[in-house]
Amino acid sequence: MLFRFLSVIFILCSISNVNAAQYNSFKKKLSNSINTELNKFSVPGAAYVVVKGDKVIAIESFGYTDKTNKQKINENTVFRLASVSKPFAATIATMLSQEKKLNLSDPITKFLPNFALASKGAAEKIQLTHLLSHSTGLMPNAYDNLLHENWSMAKIISRFDRVTPICQPAKCYGYQNIAYGFLQPAIEAVTKRSYASLLQERVFTPLKMDNASVGIDVFLTKNNTAQPHILRKRVKTGKKTRAGKDIRRYVWRTVNVEPDYYKVAPAAGVNASITDLSKWLIANLGNNPEVLSPALLSELTTPRIKTKKDLRRRYWREHLTDAHYGYGWRIYQFAGHPIIYHSGWVAGYRADIGYSPTLDIGFAILINAESNVINKISSDFWTQAQQVFDNVD
Repeated sequence: MLFRFLSVIFILCSISNVNAAQYNSFKKKLSNSINTELNKFSVPGAAYVVVKGDKVIAIESFGYTDKTNKQKINENTVFRLASVSKPFAATIATMLSQEKKLNLSDPITKFLPNFALASKGAAEKIQLTHLLSHSTGLMPNAYDNLLHENWSMAKIISRFDRVTPICQPAKCYGYQNIAYGFLQPAIEAVTKRSYASLLQERVFTPLKMDNASVGIDVFLTKNNTAQPHILRKRVKTGKKTRAGKDIRRYVWRTVNVEPDYYKVAPAAGVNASITDLSKWLIANLGNNPEVLSPALLSELTTPRIKTKKDLRRRYWREHLTDAHYGYGWRIYQFAGHPIIYHSGWVAGYRADIGYSPTLDIGFAILINAESNVINKISSDFWTQAQQVFDNVD
């Protein structure tokens, strides 16, 4: 299946140290490589954006919202962001902290008094700062499986009294979704506002992220949404690669949007278009200081806990020399440049976003299928971008 280019906008900006021909070559190569990778895995639909400073320099969409091929993906099509939601939650929490409305040293039990762990006194040691940096000491992805079982959050929280921490808080990294969701009652307690309305007021509206929202109910009311797809099977095409391996066609099945991870909105509850993410990237690059102040961006991207496992990520590992988690963001050292990054994965969707303050560029890609091709696309982008934009003023 060949992808149709449904919308493509390239805005050429003047960059003093980059030859115009080299710059155009980069954009063309990027477009072709992404199209090739998506086509190789028959991904139903996707969209990506590249920003440089305060400008969108490339935004492109591919494919369709579902397998009926009736509605094309465009730059305003809404996807689920999955764990790319975490930077938004961390931003709100850190904003409130800097405004002295929320103390990140407070224990989570102050806001969830029924939260307990098997080890006496262990729950009281977990602070909001540990939630933000995945350094709670809990086993990774604690009780994520229960989100699929139609359990209420109250019932899931009651199960933590069976859990023994694997380390003291701030001593080891353990990625969490349910525990990240504990930020919501803390944020709502100090603001007396719903998490969704606060995110709308403090981030979405001032940044003009017009398609962004929180929650499944809003997602289901929108008309221009990318529907989720899971892999049904791989079919031999009868063709072979140069190495003699069978070339297979990936067959995807459209499925219903699952409500499970929407229960933990700070962890995975945000919906947005690629246009929304372009504005989010531009702001995180420091171009909207009235919304995201320099002090806020600095605190969010301060390395908090080492994430050694990331150094072994496929496609990324040959480029990474260091990896940490900050507040809601991963902080990578990639070929000599910091990349502030996050990925997301829920049933039927994948998302990747990252920006480099030293290169002054950002990249995001959204797809409506559970394909690992997104990892290759992102790592390839940063490899190419580093070669083109390094030492550019």
